[in-house]
Amino acid sequence: MSSTQIRARRERAAWQTIDSGQLLLIATAGLFVVVAIAEVAAAGLRQPNVAIIFGVLIALGELFRMVMPGNREVAPIASAGAMGYALLVGIGPEGAPPDAPLGVVPAEHSPLQVVAVTSVGMLVGSLPHIMVGRSPRPDAMARRLFTVAVVALCFRPMLSLGLPWQLLLAVMGLVVVLSCFTDVLIAAMIRAEAVRARFGIALRDEIDAKMALCAATSATAMLIAVATTAMGEAALLIFTVPILVTQFAFRRYAGIRATYLQTVRALSRVTEVGGYVETGHSRRVSRLSVAMGRELGMSEEELLELEYAALMHDIGQLSLGDPIPGGATVLASPAEQRRIAELGAEVIKQTGVLDRVAHIVQLSSHPYRTGPETLAGPGEAGQPVPAPPLAGRIIKVANAYDDLVGDSADRDRGAAVLERLRLDSAAEYDPTVVEALSRVVDRRPRP
Repeated sequence: MSSTQIRARRERAAWQTIDSGQLLLIATAGLFVVVAIAEVAAAGLRQPNVAIIFGVLIALGELFRMVMPGNREVAPIASAGAMGYALLVGIGPEGAPPDAPLGVVPAEHSPLQVVAVTSVGMLVGSLPHIMVGRSPRPDAMARRLFTVAVVALCFRPMLSLGLPWQLLLAVMGLVVVLSCFTDVLIAAMIRAEAVRARFGIALRDEIDAKMALCAATSATAMLIAVATTAMGEAALLIFTVPILVTQFAFRRYAGIRATYLQTVRALSRVTEVGGYVETGHSRRVSRLSVAMGRELGMSEEELLELEYAALMHDIGQLSLGDPIPGGATVLASPAEQRRIAELGAEVIKQTGVLDRVAHIVQLSSHPYRTGPETLAGPGEAGQPVPAPPLAGRIIKVANAYDDLVGDSADRDRGAAVLERLRLDSAAEYDPTVVEALSRVVDRRPRP
């Protein structure tokens, strides 16, 4: 199969994964673009020099877009430039007529021209990515365009009212807050449907992930609009610097998060390479755990820690002189399970940055219902048992399920294992977590 055919198949697969919410958003944004371009073609491009300058800034922003944790595609420079164009009141005092409002050359472009210039700039900035096979995410681009359209449609009609500067600034602030809220709300709705999370949890995750960047982008957009109005087009270059610095900081943060995850995934494969566990066990347990965590309403930060812990939950098996057959710790004695978990936690603590993950791994072998009678090893009877956190209870159930099912696609076998876990739920496994696993397994596509 040629590289062209492989790329085409990947593109088809990407479009097939778009859900109904994303399709509605893309269709709405596409309708905006068609209407905007038709209006500009009919009425003509107003103040083309200004439109070209902002269009180039938007294109550069799209060229340097980035992916944030949680696979969120963002283009803060493009968003700031587009919103700045939507909020633009004037183009400097030079050449302003005597009766001009606020003493500046008024910006004459319509809300639909903002949408048209933004869409063309986004397309031009995406072309280099498309040429090298890095196609942009259509839903992310549609959401950025929709947010800019909200700003333009809400703010530009206000300019005809002749409001004083103080009132215009207040309106700007309200409009950018509305645009941030719209962006976060749409992103949460799409994410909740895509990853099958509760809407409230998805909304909280989007607020935590995007609010700082949204605030920086909105503040820069207002700064661009005000500075360009007061000083002319030259101010655009000067006042784009803050968002450049912000983007650099967020890119560093995203890079560190990605490096952590890659390191943890590599470390988790040591037990597989050494023959201590079956190939793919850690990855399967991690995927099951994250899906169950979403089902139980965990936040994105909690899910990340859960993923780390699930990937490395068996790292303590490296200390065993005689590997457990098939690496199935569910078949080992309770004392041996705790020893493996505690040794794994000690290894993870050596990183110096994953102490909470180490705590999850350490308690993931403990039974759901704790008490002095649950410890039966030498010298352990009568000692208090720490209650495992939710992440630990999830990993315990996911690990037991994969130890007994493995990579088998036999649904009858999976159902039998689930029933066994339910029977052991009286003390060993959290019944709420077992039922979450059942729902996750039921949603899997049939072979």
